[in-house]
Amino acid sequence: PGPRGRGDGESDAARCGDGHHMPDILHLSDLHSGPHHLPERAEGARRLAERLNPDVVVVSGAFTRRAKPGQFAQARAYLDGFGRPPIVTPGNHDVPLYRVWERFFAPYRNYRNYISEHLDSVHRAAGVTVVCLNSTRRFTITNGRIRARQLQFAERAFQEAGADHLRVVVTHHHLAPPPDFEGGDVMPGAGRAIEAFTQMGVDLTLAGHMHRAYIGDSLDFLPDDDREQGIVIVQCGTTSCSRGRGRERGRNSLNHIRTTSHEIVVTHYLWTDTDSEFRAYSQHRFGSRGNTWLSDLSGPADSGQDP
Repeated sequence: PGPRGRGDGESDAARCGDGHHMPDILHLSDLHSGPHHLPERAEGARRLAERLNPDVVVVSGAFTRRAKPGQFAQARAYLDGFGRPPIVTPGNHDVPLYRVWERFFAPYRNYRNYISEHLDSVHRAAGVTVVCLNSTRRFTITNGRIRARQLQFAERAFQEAGADHLRVVVTHHHLAPPPDFEGGDVMPGAGRAIEAFTQMGVDLTLAGHMHRAYIGDSLDFLPDDDREQGIVIVQCGTTSCSRGRGRERGRNSLNHIRTTSHEIVVTHYLWTDTDSEFRAYSQHRFGSRGNTWLSDLSGPADSGQDP
């Protein structure tokens, strides 16, 4: 196995300046090394990362198809090619399905050996604190759950975050329903988690699992008359697997998130066979953010490298 980052559960990811740095994040998910993996599209994602040069790369789980050592080794080699350690969390496919003894007694052994020793982790970079919470469970086949102790873990991490930090939560399972509402129930307790994250001042959540994207606001599906601002919800389709679903059937996607002095901008990318690359498909802007990390910043929004 290759290097897996720091061993204390907390890392300094992509330090790139100080003060009021406005971070940007490249978000991949559901790589699925093994059957159905599409190497050309995985390499396309890495080429895009080289071009965009984000502060942070996040992969929100499902590194393998069947949690086998060879598949994890392939995923590890891919992650090492980014030149900086991506921020990661396990997915349900990273837990053995048919190897029953391993599933119940050592479900994360291969994940820990090849991807990361830590299942819940905190990562701090200039201008951002990212908390990864393991939403997988050895007793469930597809769905997941966030436990109360994990919410407490996140709360402690954000209490120690800089007042000017963007606050991000990464899970594998989705907190929002899929855009077509087809076969994609949210995690049990998702509403409780969203409410807790709102109280913690979380700005953004990243997830995958559905193999189709959703980009919106938590108030879209969990309205609250007492709250004017929700959490930006960014869910990624599969970046390099042939099993896209719903409106992304047969397609592959990823997201690029930029933050400016007055908004969060999410650009959704889709793979195009014509150009053999990921190209920007849609852009989603979330303004009027009332959080401390946006205060005392001036200057026009940087157009960056997205169209």
